[in-house]
Amino acid sequence: MRVLLVEDDDRVAAALSAVLARHGFQVTHVRSGAEALQELLAGGQEGPRFAVVLLDLGLPDQDGFEVCGRIRRAGSTPVIMVTARADVRSRIHGLNLGADDYVVKPYDMGELLARIHAVSRRTAAEESQAAESGDAPDGGTAATPGTIRLGAVTIELPTRRVSVDGTLVALTRKEFDLLALLAQRPGVVFRREQIISEVWRTSWEGTGRTLEVHVASLRAKLRRPALIETVRGVGYRMAAQGA
Repeated sequence: MRVLLVEDDDRVAAALSAVLARHGFQVTHVRSGAEALQELLAGGQEGPRFAVVLLDLGLPDQDGFEVCGRIRRAGSTPVIMVTARADVRSRIHGLNLGADDYVVKPYDMGELLARIHAVSRRTAAEESQAAESGDAPDGGTAATPGTIRLGAVTIELPTRRVSVDGTLVALTRKEFDLLALLAQRPGVVFRREQIISEVWRTSWEGTGRTLEVHVASLRAKLRRPALIETVRGVGYRMAAQGA
């Protein structure tokens, strides 16, 4: 598995690269946003050169958020932000820009490895499903079967498109997976552990904070705060009648 590491601190990059290499990853290290974009675009039409991008936010030439946005506009290569910025605003902003995950430094190496594998598994599964159904990565004509309507919100499962009052809303992979999971059984309470297992495909307890960030991001993007209800001490559910 090829990994693009975008990190301007050579000592941090060297240590991380060594651990990743011991676990079978091929690491390409760059120190700036410009170098990262150059590496990602070098493949041309041959498809993604990297299975995942590990992106630091404090880069010397441009902010990592800007780099993430440009990566997402250029293609679908998964991005995991690895940064010291621990505030919720930064997490939500990064996820809104299209990051697939957000890991705060200092982190446990086992956790980072698990997240890399989880992101790559989800991406491979989605590409396989798209190939089998004939759906283009950027969506196509919405199929009637598999469409869920919750008030003004329409969720097209085959094409992974979501719209509010007819206007398309851009969601990250995990945001869509989370929304689709809850929307398929409105009114049913999903335990946090169950959601984490279904969407993140892991039982790691620390993922709970990531779940909260994704729920907050969905509420903001859909402009329907009451659509996803919090069941204190248990988990979340989709409002039975929409919102």
